[in-house]
Amino acid sequence: MLAASLQVVDNFLLQYNAGQILLALFLVSTLGLVPVKSIKAVGLNVITFGFIFLVTPTTLAPIQYRFLGIALLFVGPIIVVASRQ
Repeated sequence: MLAASLQVVDNFLLQYNAGQILLALFLVSTLGLVPVKSIKAVGLNVITFGFIFLVTPTTLAPIQYRFLGIALLFVGPIIVVASRQ
């Protein structure tokens, strides 16, 4: 039963590259942080995904996602510092 469900997930994910999947995970995790109402948590999430996008090999995701990672690594600390009171 587990093998059949994994095949369904695998067949779905084969249509997308790793960058698109990571981008979807980033959006879902950011939306998941909305009920927490913590800007600092959102900033840490941005920093984490910026690092993940940066270290993802270009063979798995296009180079645009590496640039997105660099941008997120610059924006994330600004969000964390701005959230301090």
